[in-house]
Amino acid sequence: MRSSVTSDLCIFRKNHIHKFIFQIDCASDTVRIQTPDATEIAMPFQTQKTMQAVAIDRFGGPEVLTRQTLPVPDIDSDEVLIRLEAIGVGVWDPWEREGAFHQLFRERYGVEPTFPYVIGFEGAGTVAAVGADVTRFREGDRVYADRHINPKGGFYAEYVAVVADHVVPIPDGLSVEEAGAMPVDAITALLGLDSVLGLCEGESVLIFGAGGGLGHLAVQLAKRMGARVFAVASGEDGVALARRLGADTAVDGRNEDVLAAASAFAPDGIDTALLTAGGEAAQRSLEALREGGRVAYPRGVQPQPEARPAIEIQQYVGDDARSEEFDKLNRLIASGPFEVHIARAFPLQQAAEAHRALDEHYLGKLVLRSS
Repeated sequence: MRSSVTSDLCIFRKNHIHKFIFQIDCASDTVRIQTPDATEIAMPFQTQKTMQAVAIDRFGGPEVLTRQTLPVPDIDSDEVLIRLEAIGVGVWDPWEREGAFHQLFRERYGVEPTFPYVIGFEGAGTVAAVGADVTRFREGDRVYADRHINPKGGFYAEYVAVVADHVVPIPDGLSVEEAGAMPVDAITALLGLDSVLGLCEGESVLIFGAGGGLGHLAVQLAKRMGARVFAVASGEDGVALARRLGADTAVDGRNEDVLAAASAFAPDGIDTALLTAGGEAAQRSLEALREGGRVAYPRGVQPQPEARPAIEIQQYVGDDARSEEFDKLNRLIASGPFEVHIARAFPLQQAAEAHRALDEHYLGKLVLRSS
């Protein structure tokens, strides 16, 4: 089979012949058009019409996740089609599966979500096609993407269509599996540390939940921002991970005296705190902050921490990041060795099992492999 086919088209207009050269590149699913002034235009076309996906036909528990054959989504002029290899499994995915974002979908897009419905907020792979207005990417680029409640279907699939502003090149040193697992947690960590807390070089930060998906990334990002990190993790394995990733001090929030360790770490009190989990232990940890300290926690942390006197506390969302903030994330990641800790990887068709594993103790992230 030939990898490309070339044809000429001549148009007679105003006593002139205008010659256009069309080349169909089967390897990259692209039509390339050379105009009479030698300008080349590349337009995607799709040869694969269907894909394997894990979708739901109703909202419910893990049992509603089923493997289905669905159409490959079409792309608009501002979108990128990604052939996915790795898909992040987040604690928010069961909320989407259960219908918690139903109203938000309706408010954002003005329509009801329809079934079959593909869930998933993040993933990584290879650009399969780009829309006519997309200039930042081309077919074959290695990318990751973060798109909450994607209107053309989520990431639990072989392909996903995403607005180009939510697509990011995979930074050097990061595998596609790590890139697919990290987008939501990594950008949420950076927004909390940088945009909300305004963490400065030399300041101290308490990261509660430092062995989790968001927390273990926050430890590394805070160190690259020049901060001193006091990490609170769950269990000896979480403490070991936080220390390995660069935390200046790491303690077991279940079995150690967090406040005593914090006092030794920062006798005048810790400057800032990023809470990635809620509850009594998280609330009590805020006693380690100095007067005038700053606290941030992403939406979804339950129970929400309560404000304390002379402490500034702020909730934020991680789904309104701009491309400039993803660029900063990539620069921080690429500045040295960076680890996205993958606790377990599942085949795409075992998505239900991955959702059940979210309720178990694990470190870092879970990931699905689409092939």
